[in-house]
Amino acid sequence: MELALSADDEAFRDEVRAFIADNYPAEMRVPNPETDLTKEQSLLWHRILHKKGWIAPLWPKEYGGPGWTVTQRFIFEQETSRAGTLPPLAFSVTMVGPVIYTFGNEAQKKKFLPRILSGEDWWCQGYSEPGSGSDLATVRTKAVREGDHYVVNGHKTWTTLAQHADWIFCLVRTDPNAKPQSGISFLLIDMKSPGVTVRPIITIDGSHEVNDVFLEDVRVPVDNLVGEENKGWTYAKFLLGNERTSMAGIGRSTRYLRKLKQIVKAEIPADDPAHLGFLRDIARVELDVLALEATELRVVAQMARGIDPGPAASLFKIRGTEIFQDITELTHRAIGNYGLAIREHPVSDNHFMPGPDYGHTASEKYLNARKLSIYGGSNEIQRNIIAKAVLGL
Repeated sequence: MELALSADDEAFRDEVRAFIADNYPAEMRVPNPETDLTKEQSLLWHRILHKKGWIAPLWPKEYGGPGWTVTQRFIFEQETSRAGTLPPLAFSVTMVGPVIYTFGNEAQKKKFLPRILSGEDWWCQGYSEPGSGSDLATVRTKAVREGDHYVVNGHKTWTTLAQHADWIFCLVRTDPNAKPQSGISFLLIDMKSPGVTVRPIITIDGSHEVNDVFLEDVRVPVDNLVGEENKGWTYAKFLLGNERTSMAGIGRSTRYLRKLKQIVKAEIPADDPAHLGFLRDIARVELDVLALEATELRVVAQMARGIDPGPAASLFKIRGTEIFQDITELTHRAIGNYGLAIREHPVSDNHFMPGPDYGHTASEKYLNARKLSIYGGSNEIQRNIIAKAVLGL
């Protein structure tokens, strides 16, 4: 199923493809850009897109967005994903930015939005806590008001790339006596504030991507409260809707499927009985990708007519993450013994890795992809949402 593009949209697609080919930095084309790049390297493409005016496809034009149609936004997401470009800072552009321009006051918009667009401020997300992951209504980090400040104490965990962050947006409990969802506020905290401590969590693939963030008597100006006190649950749900809608990952899955086919062809002889089994598994995943893409195209068509996709975001999250996990698992199986080696972090130019280049990161991708069905609201929680909101169970 393909989206029928107008002549203008086809021209836009060609423009996007040409711009990526001509401008994406060569130094960012590394096996695992999420963990292999320095902070400054990670910002190179962000700044190029900002200069072009393409950094925030979802944003209204009045706040610095490009003013694209729904179809143009879809085209841009597909083309950048298929090309394997590192996305703009998601926690900044896709998540906290829309919360600020939708619910924030004018002073907050003026202060934060330009710096989000330019990449001057790198944001991280302070949602999950020990014991409060998918069930965010149980967050225990407290914010007690003292005059013109909140005093914040708590512990956030699995905080992605907090080691690079300038700011963190946090869910904090401001009314311990209210019902769980009713006593939460949305607070913006400077990571340089006294009392903020970041400690790395090294994940199973050996990378430093996530962190613990400890908040001990951190004083946060009341001016950094977004919206109304104790209304943070509303803003959190709005943000998660944006996050989950971007998780279909059709372009990424298509790109990794293409690589998987090349690996199977190179590593498994055609007369090996396992070869047919891999082809069968690949065909099954390809059908899953096509089915999800058809669903995504239907939603794009609905959004173009002004129809809210509603719980479709949960469907994209479930199927998009499961499909990518299947692809990374098949790839890990296909590389055979090369999958026993995992690179050291940080990468050393003198560190020898046996086997072909494609075998050097397949194990890391497989291991790292295990998290996909957990973060952003676990797939079990998303199924509950669909059961309640769609099926009425």
